[in-house]
Amino acid sequence: MLDFNIRGENVEVTPAIREYVEKKVEKLERYFTEGVNATANVNLKVYSDKQTKVEITIPMKNLTLRAEERHNDMYAAVDLIVDKLERQIRKYKTRVNRKSRDREGVAAYFQTADGNPTPDFEDDGEFDVVRTKQFDLKPMDQEEAILQMNMLGHSFFIFTDADSDGTHIVYKRKDGKYGLIETN
Repeated sequence: MLDFNIRGENVEVTPAIREYVEKKVEKLERYFTEGVNATANVNLKVYSDKQTKVEITIPMKNLTLRAEERHNDMYAAVDLIVDKLERQIRKYKTRVNRKSRDREGVAAYFQTADGNPTPDFEDDGEFDVVRTKQFDLKPMDQEEAILQMNMLGHSFFIFTDADSDGTHIVYKRKDGKYGLIETN
């Protein structure tokens, strides 16, 4: 059962928009087993150039589904993002089923409409680790970590925060800004 939390930035979430989003995203429920409760967090944005951005995040116990899409038409963006989420579900399910046939963990969330396990979907291969690195985490602040990341030409950088002594990750976002992940 999906609950919805729909927010709009620079756009009013009209009943028509709300109904359209709920109708489209509810189609994903057919992939979940009965009794799975999740909240679909939907964020709709309209920018000054009239382009829209739709973000959907569905956090669950063992899995978080997340996708975003930009388009000139908000309804088309919703359609594209639901397709993207369906592909994510199929990909996760295929990989998990390949690794574990006992139907526990993430695979337990997925089923067909009649309640039977879904068949394997075509997959693009295994995850191959081609290189392993080891390094010491130097205590530094966020700004120094971003400078180090940029000097190395990487899209992320792991460091020990000098103030909190926690392990953090800075990363470069698609919009060119920076993000910070703090670990517990």
